[in-house]
Amino acid sequence: MRNALCHQRNLPLSRRAMLQQSAAGFGALAFHGLLSQAHGSSQPLAPKTSLIAPKAKRVIFLFMHGGPSQVDLFDHKPELTKLDGKPLPFDKPRIVSSNTGNLLGSPFSFKQHGQSGAHVSELLPHIGKIVDDLCIVRSMHGSNSRHGGALLELHTGSDTFPRPAMGSWIQYGLGTENENLPGFLTINPAMGHGGANAWSSSFLPAHYQGTRIARNKDKHLQIPFIQREETDRQAQRQELAFLESMNQAHLARVGSDTTLEARLASYELAFRMQMEAPTVQDISSETASTRALYGLDDKPTSQFAEQCLLARRFSQAGVRFVQATHRYWDQHSKLKTDHTRLAAEMDKPVAGLITDLKQRGLLDETLVLWGGEFGRTPVAQGRDGRDHNPHGFTMFMAGGGVKPGIQYGNTDEFGYYSVENRVHFHDLHATMLHLLGIDHLQLTFKHAGRDFRLTDVYGNVVHDILG
Repeated sequence: MRNALCHQRNLPLSRRAMLQQSAAGFGALAFHGLLSQAHGSSQPLAPKTSLIAPKAKRVIFLFMHGGPSQVDLFDHKPELTKLDGKPLPFDKPRIVSSNTGNLLGSPFSFKQHGQSGAHVSELLPHIGKIVDDLCIVRSMHGSNSRHGGALLELHTGSDTFPRPAMGSWIQYGLGTENENLPGFLTINPAMGHGGANAWSSSFLPAHYQGTRIARNKDKHLQIPFIQREETDRQAQRQELAFLESMNQAHLARVGSDTTLEARLASYELAFRMQMEAPTVQDISSETASTRALYGLDDKPTSQFAEQCLLARRFSQAGVRFVQATHRYWDQHSKLKTDHTRLAAEMDKPVAGLITDLKQRGLLDETLVLWGGEFGRTPVAQGRDGRDHNPHGFTMFMAGGGVKPGIQYGNTDEFGYYSVENRVHFHDLHATMLHLLGIDHLQLTFKHAGRDFRLTDVYGNVVHDILG
């Protein structure tokens, strides 16, 4: 790349600045790898044929960073309320995040909703109205009680070593539906607790890395560096062609250089993205009824509503995996105050997204996944907080081939441990891949002398929740 950039010194200053800014920007887009041999194709991002009949074409993951409390949102436990303040009548886990005390009953009431009769907290009135579209899994469990490890386990299948994110695995297995857009987008992701490792392609070719959408100086969500400074598109095309010719001449002299080849591919993708992405991320064309559905113009919901609406727009445009992050659900104290605020920010946009997808006929082919890296303990931390709990918590899915209107699995009578039809993160990943038409046992990549996969060395498809 350094050799190629040396040739830019003969370009006018504005052209040279544009190319240097492009290199920085497209580096942020993280398309650094060109794997011409991927799946035997010279187009590693081209759509690939599924081995299993797919139910879903794409995924929207609504990540609740920090760990929302299952016993205050979806996992109604009358016994917990009844024995509020009493000691837990069985042993706490051997390894915990922090010291905890006695049982803490939920300060929120629950009510049954829909034909399914699912219990939902008073904090989630909008999600309660669409509960018959949801597949609520109340028996999730993971392996790590710390944010960083648990977040990576959810996103990558490993809580110890850097591994490719699930969005990267999905792109690797299926390619992209739209050659003018990235196949994996992450909107307003958490920068701590694993940071970029949560959307990294790791040892997979960097073509499959996630692209971050962040807020610009005007506080709007936007792909970094997507606005081109060059007004003459033909001149920009000529500049890229000139740069490619210089780099190709360099490659002819020195042989294969995947980093340089990747940079060439990233320029081409970004050139195409500058035509399509600005239109997709411009939500000004949305109708008043759609804006109201998401709560886009209401102060408490506006920011996450924008994320959810962008997730729908990019998913509709053919992006395979879109993640929208809402935070920070980590109430070691001020549980009632902060869970009330966070639920008010999240509830309407999430319900609006699922309703919008359904109205547009997109829900059947789009798997929506909601949840955090763990749940919370039924025992108190301090006077009004809950500690991390990876041993039993709730996530839900909608669309994409899962059974609607069901509640799967259970925790114990207090909501501490997953005890019935337990679902580990590996099982969740295996099921998600299956719905996309991918056998998780076959989706492998050889690295450091062994075959790796998203589900590591175990994981089972949860057939009971499939439609």
